[in-house]
Amino acid sequence: MYKVNGKEYQCSISIVQDIFNDKWKLGIIWHLMDGAKRYKELNEQVCDITQKTLTIKLRELEEHKIIQREVFAEIPPKVVYSLSHIGEKLRPILHAMYEWGIEYVKECGEFKEGATCESKLS
Repeated sequence: MYKVNGKEYQCSISIVQDIFNDKWKLGIIWHLMDGAKRYKELNEQVCDITQKTLTIKLRELEEHKIIQREVFAEIPPKVVYSLSHIGEKLRPILHAMYEWGIEYVKECGEFKEGATCESKLS
């Protein structure tokens, strides 16, 4: 049995499912893989996400310690989001998912103009 943040799990996959339980979090992490970003940058890069949803998902990822939020004491206030140490460990997993997605399209779909997602190998 596993216990994380006061919640018990029978299987480590259940932990992953609990953290990444929606369509937005992996996209947010994907865009943070190429460096720290301000809220506005993320809002522009994560396709079709509302400001309210982005705010909620950023808070959830921060609570799970996947990302970190840094506030700079300046006027106007500057807030920057980046991957935490444990969030950085998702890099090879997300890259593998990216590659799998490309292979899936090759076998089961077709490429269309306007793809906005690029590999973040570094």
